[in-house]
Amino acid sequence: MEWNFKNGIPIYTQIIDEMTMRIASGQYKPGDKLESVRDLALDAGVNPNTMQRALAELERRGLVFSERTSGRFVTKDESILKALHEELAGKYFEELTDKLHKIGMSGEEITVAVEKWLGDIR
Repeated sequence: MEWNFKNGIPIYTQIIDEMTMRIASGQYKPGDKLESVRDLALDAGVNPNTMQRALAELERRGLVFSERTSGRFVTKDESILKALHEELAGKYFEELTDKLHKIGMSGEEITVAVEKWLGDIR
């Protein structure tokens, strides 16, 4: 999988964001075993310590868990995955509405536009 890092943002936070999106999107399915820290770091082109730091944060958030001799796995906890989807949806809706407000749309106009868009994709 391709890793695209941006300048000016710490690499480990970009790794966290990318891994989070991979989990949320189902690229990494619940219960999937992750590659080793070294393999992930090699694939991403980063120092293993940077990858370890990112994985430790994902573990702290409950998105991955470790089994002592088996490695790291994506959480199977549906409540954590549901909360992740809700968190990401809220973030994206906030970004969208901020941009639409900046172009002069009212809350009502945004609601109508979203409803129309949802109707068009159904």
